[in-house]
Amino acid sequence: MTNDPRGERLQKVLAHAGVGSRRYCEVLMEQGRIEVDGQIVTELGTRVDPAKVSIHVDGMPVQIHEDKLTLALYKPPGVVSTKEDEKGRPS
Repeated sequence: MTNDPRGERLQKVLAHAGVGSRRYCEVLMEQGRIEVDGQIVTELGTRVDPAKVSIHVDGMPVQIHEDKLTLALYKPPGVVSTKEDEKGRPS
């Protein structure tokens, strides 16, 4: 595995795959728990092309979701983010 200068940072790829936050993924890298194409990666800032490499965390393959969509919504003050609120607040 080589560092792909056009790729994304590995911790960002892992975070988008749902492994954890970018900071948590950095800790996993420092602990030597991340493998890319069979090689353990401990160097922060390593860049990879997720479409071209195989990534494992603790020996388990990481599923990369290329079609994942992130939405950002505005939540006004006083509104809670829940399906139902037992206190009757706006949701």
